[in-house]
Amino acid sequence: MRFYSDNTATAAPEILAAIAEANQGHTIAYGDDPWTQRLDEVLGQFFGTEVRAFAVTTGTAANSLSLATLSPPWGAIYAHEEAHIGADECGAPQFFSGGAQLVSLLGANGKLTPEAIRAAVDKHPANVHTVQPTVVSLTQATELGTAYRPDEIAAISKLARERGLAVQMDGARFANAVAFLGCHPGDVTWRAGVDVLSFGATKNGALAAEAVVFFNLERVRDFEFRRKRAGHLISKSRFVAAQLLAYVESGVWQRNARRANTLAQQIGRAAGSTLMYPVEANEVFVRLGEPRKASLRAAGFGFYDWGPARSGEARFVASWDQREEDVAALCKALNESELA
Repeated sequence: MRFYSDNTATAAPEILAAIAEANQGHTIAYGDDPWTQRLDEVLGQFFGTEVRAFAVTTGTAANSLSLATLSPPWGAIYAHEEAHIGADECGAPQFFSGGAQLVSLLGANGKLTPEAIRAAVDKHPANVHTVQPTVVSLTQATELGTAYRPDEIAAISKLARERGLAVQMDGARFANAVAFLGCHPGDVTWRAGVDVLSFGATKNGALAAEAVVFFNLERVRDFEFRRKRAGHLISKSRFVAAQLLAYVESGVWQRNARRANTLAQQIGRAAGSTLMYPVEANEVFVRLGEPRKASLRAAGFGFYDWGPARSGEARFVASWDQREEDVAALCKALNESELA
């Protein structure tokens, strides 16, 4: 009964069917195929505005290449202290940007605030001796399973514009956030001031498919050269593009996200007083204590530890294809341990 990560999930049937359909005959390579050529149009319709979209195969590549395009080597990228780009990408944003500095900020429930960003920028006035403030990076849904509301993003974007900063969004679980909020994808991206989005599909039913989506077309600049130089220009791009097209056009993104979110909500309710953060996507964080964690593992539940060593904290992630009987068993176990 695995609740480690949505990276452990299978690929959705619609995604596999799209790959099989694309696997017919020969076509032009390196993105000049009919599938890749449709990405701008289809994702533009999805978001409700003109976009430039580029396929890559990993979220690390999507985040790092987009940030490198937005920030020079002497730039400062402001992100939450829990952000994946700082905690889980092995310095890739710094590597691809040639040395841009990540500045970690605090914020309740995994979220940045305009106040925290303003204080950080004001703390070190830019001059020739300092890194130059260049980017704010938001995570949607956050690393703690919460979702930024459109007005929260808009407030951060407004401050960013005032300070000359670009706004990048890590959307590894973007679909889960949009499904929870019940809003249009454009409401939490370009309409709220986001310049570029790392649009994740892999965690939500794709095989290995992510897109870098530029809403501010002036920001595209040298992205294509950076992608090629970094080894992420895919020769058989049609197989990644076909996944992204099917993900959006079939509605898989929403169906899968809603199901994962619903299952996570069930786990969150069963967690009771041990719940650490609001459940607004498909991740559930609990403070169980070491003995209760050991008991759950002995009963066959797989999950990751969270927080400092021996803190008793844990994370459960509901995947789009999670078995309902496994969720029911986990909820029963959490309820029983809560009452014990």
